[in-house]
Amino acid sequence: MNAANDPSRRRFLKAGALLGGGLVVAFVVPGGKRLAFAQEPAAKATLPPPNAFLRVGSDDSVTVLLAHSEMGQGIWTTLPMLIAEELDADWSRIRVEHAPAAAVYASPVFGMQGTGGSTTTWSEFDRYRQVGAAARAMLVQAAAARFGVAAGDCRTQNGVVICGDQRARYGELADAAGQLPVPEAVTLKAPADWKVIGKDTPRLDTPEKTTGRAVFGMDVQFEGLLTAVVARAPVFGGQVKSFDPAPALAVKGVRKVVQVPSGVAVVADHFWAAKQGRDALEVEWDLGPNAALDSKALRDQFRGLAQTDGASAASAGDARARVAAASRKVEAEYFVPYLAHAAMEPLNCTVRIGPDSCDLWVGTQFQTVEQNAAAAITGLKPEQVTVHTPFLGGAFGRRATATADVVSEAVHVAKAAGAPVKTVWTREDDTRGGYYRPMFLERAAIALGDDGLPVAWDHTLVGQSIMAGTPFEGSIKNGVDNASVEGVSDSPYIKDLADHRVELHSPRTGIPVLWWRSVGHSQNAFVMESLVDELAHAAGRDPLEYRRTLLARHPRHLGVLNLAAQKAGWGGPLAKGRARGIAVHESFGSYVAQVAEVSVESGKVRVHRVVCAIDCGIAVNPLAIRAQMDSGIAFGLGAALHGRITFADGRVQQSNYHDYPSLRLPEMPVVETHIVTSTERAGGVGEPGLPPIAPAVANAVFALTGKRLRELPLRLDA
Repeated sequence: MNAANDPSRRRFLKAGALLGGGLVVAFVVPGGKRLAFAQEPAAKATLPPPNAFLRVGSDDSVTVLLAHSEMGQGIWTTLPMLIAEELDADWSRIRVEHAPAAAVYASPVFGMQGTGGSTTTWSEFDRYRQVGAAARAMLVQAAAARFGVAAGDCRTQNGVVICGDQRARYGELADAAGQLPVPEAVTLKAPADWKVIGKDTPRLDTPEKTTGRAVFGMDVQFEGLLTAVVARAPVFGGQVKSFDPAPALAVKGVRKVVQVPSGVAVVADHFWAAKQGRDALEVEWDLGPNAALDSKALRDQFRGLAQTDGASAASAGDARARVAAASRKVEAEYFVPYLAHAAMEPLNCTVRIGPDSCDLWVGTQFQTVEQNAAAAITGLKPEQVTVHTPFLGGAFGRRATATADVVSEAVHVAKAAGAPVKTVWTREDDTRGGYYRPMFLERAAIALGDDGLPVAWDHTLVGQSIMAGTPFEGSIKNGVDNASVEGVSDSPYIKDLADHRVELHSPRTGIPVLWWRSVGHSQNAFVMESLVDELAHAAGRDPLEYRRTLLARHPRHLGVLNLAAQKAGWGGPLAKGRARGIAVHESFGSYVAQVAEVSVESGKVRVHRVVCAIDCGIAVNPLAIRAQMDSGIAFGLGAALHGRITFADGRVQQSNYHDYPSLRLPEMPVVETHIVTSTERAGGVGEPGLPPIAPAVANAVFALTGKRLRELPLRLDA
């Protein structure tokens, strides 16, 4: 493959430079305003500053800078693997750093620097390999000049250039190679020649995280740094009417109490003093227009909307008329609640403002957004704001807000305090005052033919738009936010029918919503795969065989479905009191099927085993893929069994892990993941493991008990 074939996306642009004694290779992302998950070609880029690079040091070290954030998904290892493959590097010499915030690091998908949508590996698959190939070509050219031979007479192996008996380490060649121009085109290795890609590779960040050397945002500390917590309105949209700082200032260690746009900040020598000061603070609130928010009332409102016409997300034929005339049909209402992200590391941001600079230390998924927000608040230029990205202790979408809420608040606090400040959110702060996966209610009516297969599908979704009111609102077309309907409007079960109708209502409630791991797929896979199980039961068919019939023209769906069923022993004997359920779903370019084996113990659902099959195209690091399937299943299962955010009198009723529990260790099932060998374009893996788990479990519960659970979290006593 020639990297110059598509100059708008793949071509290296001018970039050689000498930095600190070594070879520096820069690379560029095409610019342009892009929206989440968009993959259309971008315009040709202008030349960037040489600040996105691979460094080959004179000490033989190879430092890879990540344009994206490591938040547990494993790109700290996967992206360097791509470079190491083409560079023929010595893996033991690989070093990794988060890149600073700069336009040159804009994601090929988003058009800004950011991490999300399970896009990192596939979007960087060509670019990072090109970096390695270009660096290798320059090192070979430098070695050839030293050896007095043609570059074609040289080969590379494990960080060394070799020609006959002559050998030169990359570190020895780095200075000379750094003087050479970056080639405008490189030839990448054929898959048959890969030695790194496709091999199980242990994570490079494991030693740091297991020894405690890894630095997260909460770990940032330096001389003179203060800590703040903020008292925010107990109701979304509320405002400060008045406050008395005296009780807070009386707490030992409290330095200042300052009002900021989001509330009142208590600034202290350390966290505990700040929290005690906030607890003592007396604030009178204007609760605003959302003081009567109530979950039951919202659900009733959504149910009413579901019985009216909405915006058309997909339509063909006359589904409504055909369903109305059908003698056999399945009708059902499904419901999923608001969900918190509940990442293990509490939200935090450290800010130091100077006369002509601002430094942020923040675990973020959106470096560009944070940089621009800080610049606007301080009056600086974006390039005067330095974003230091430490490791992220979990994110799941919460650290990627279009409002830069955490950073904006922290900058306001530091500015008002006149000192460097780390603003910390407690777990309760985020659970009660953060962003949520939207609540959705969905109604479906499906007509069945004489053979029991669907002939018409009428489906209405009601739930808040994630994009509405954000800079991404332009992605909403004809009233439809694709993040709300993904996995339904494009489902093969629906699109294959001549008569289908998918409509959407996007009410505004005053509750802030945000992408949550796997976004719309998180609820829509539960609804669709549960509905297909209902159809199979109505037709008197085995759920696996029924899906095989419906997906006969979808080989990748069918491939993972059959693999998961085979490995799980579908149809084989089970221990007494257990049953299996199955689900298959495509999201983020990957196809995942799961078989869950469950029992009911003391009236509660217990999941013992999950067999997972994934087709994610080219598998760069199978070890990381299996880990992400474990992670997605655990995260999704926690939500399926426990997750729920509810409102009463305008207030969130949950506060911490005791009443918003995640999956506990004794609840974790045995997970077996099987990866389909594929040469297809790589898809995502950070999120696709989550959507099938809730329906697989719900379908198993039905097989065991005969009770169809149409609401999350799964409750047998509901």
